[in-house]
Amino acid sequence: MGIAVIGLSKAMPDGHSTQPTSALRDDERSRLLLRGRACYDRGEWNDAFAALKVADEQSPLGAADLHRLAWSAGLIARDEEMLDAQERVYHAWLEEGEQLAAARAAFWLGFRLMVRGESGSGSGWLSRAQRLVELHAQDCVEQGYLLLPAAHRFLNTREFVKAHDCALQAAQIGERFGEADLIAFARNLQGRAMFSDGQIERGLALLDEVMVAATAGELSPVVTGLVYCTAIASCQRVFALDRVREWTAALASWCDAYPQLGMFTGHCLVHRAEVLELSGSWSEAVAEARRAVERCVRNVEREAAGRAHYQQAEIHRLRGEFSLAAAAYREASRAGFEPQPGLALLRLAEGDRDAAAAASRRAIGATSDRLARTRFLPAHVEIMLAVGDLDEARAASLELRETAAAIKADVLEAIAAHARGSVHLAEGDPHAVLEPARRAFRIWQRLGAPYLAARVRILAARACIALRDAEGARLELQCANEVFEQLGAAPDIAVVKALEDTLDKGTGAAPAAEHGLSDRELQVLRLVATGKTNKAIARELSLSEKTIDRHVSNIFTKVNAASRAAATAFAYECKLI
Repeated sequence: MGIAVIGLSKAMPDGHSTQPTSALRDDERSRLLLRGRACYDRGEWNDAFAALKVADEQSPLGAADLHRLAWSAGLIARDEEMLDAQERVYHAWLEEGEQLAAARAAFWLGFRLMVRGESGSGSGWLSRAQRLVELHAQDCVEQGYLLLPAAHRFLNTREFVKAHDCALQAAQIGERFGEADLIAFARNLQGRAMFSDGQIERGLALLDEVMVAATAGELSPVVTGLVYCTAIASCQRVFALDRVREWTAALASWCDAYPQLGMFTGHCLVHRAEVLELSGSWSEAVAEARRAVERCVRNVEREAAGRAHYQQAEIHRLRGEFSLAAAAYREASRAGFEPQPGLALLRLAEGDRDAAAAASRRAIGATSDRLARTRFLPAHVEIMLAVGDLDEARAASLELRETAAAIKADVLEAIAAHARGSVHLAEGDPHAVLEPARRAFRIWQRLGAPYLAARVRILAARACIALRDAEGARLELQCANEVFEQLGAAPDIAVVKALEDTLDKGTGAAPAAEHGLSDRELQVLRLVATGKTNKAIARELSLSEKTIDRHVSNIFTKVNAASRAAATAFAYECKLI
């Protein structure tokens, strides 16, 4: 990118010429300009880009029309042409002596380059904007825009108070000048800083205010899309599911209202896929995720494409389509998106407990942010129970409970309650399972998450079996199975069948010929049911921990249990304890 001011009255480096054209060509160009401006105002950005581009080829556009050309290119996802045009906007405004307008163009150019990961060029353009604002030597709205990249940097370096204060100052400048875009952009950053600093309710209130402006059409298209996507992602992070659903629907409506929009549509489809999966519309979720992958073809959208691949993988895993799930997790990883905890849960479902445990421990160990850890902790509880590490499962469950208490989000409370109930069952305390299971079930049912509610029913059924309440267990299993059948959740259907078979055999003690356990394995199983870890059992029996690991693995295989909780339930059902 050149640094000299391009004089628009002279020949342009890209071959454009400003030499007078014929009267006919002037008339034709005027019609193109009028069409391009009208299409731009109507949100028909592809048509606006086509008309303005042809007009520009006949004779270089002025700064205002170049601005329309640049944003039309950006909004239809033609990044390179947007950047080229935006650079020309900068030079055109300088040529016209409009330094602040040139600074605004330099800001957006720098911001977009930073988002693309081109930090050197981006920083250079932001510095140009800053220099022009300083030359102006008076208060101006552009000062507020130039505070936004600094707020972003503070967020990335986890300096949340500085990020908030920087964004607050930008919002105040926006209010002073009546600049709706700047106010919304800045308050969005304020809210995100509050989330990261643990101020969830205050952050949500700010984002609510921003979204009122977005849904009312008070913002420019690019800022509308930016605040939609970042607000939805932020609310997902703090488990504000009601707002995620509401704003995802609003974003989808906004995207649908502008069929020629290219920017943001891939992100919108990813959000829709996530909401559809949670709501139990798995086929539609897979379809939306595939569409998202098709839309997210630019490097700047790789993270969204990775999330879309991950979403597909999750549904394949839950349906028992393990090879398809593995392939989709690989694609997510290739796009730079962490495929855990789904990939670890896939390995657990395939019977490779060691691989599942290693992957889960690695993901947990590499994540320090409290909110980010909540993505991995529920799966970690499940996997640690499966491999017999009750201490680690208990610690993960406790962390979930503490985070849920701090965040005060129903979704996280349900997740933490399910984990707590699972640990209680593994500890051999089925009475303690039912209260958290009921709490989790009520939340998932109210939020319209049928699969997660059905999973909680399985936990409650296991507790009922351990308590010899066969009728209660059957009711829970039947209701859960109806959901699993509707969704095609084959692995869960198999779990229900195994538990129903156990109930059909009655509650009498199973002879050794049925369960196939050796005397030593029975001894180990009884100790597992008391909540002891493999290490504690090894110490009590004067055996190596490795030997106990092998015994526990053999027990799981023989009694068809995926976890210590399931093995404990089997022991109670068969009166082995």
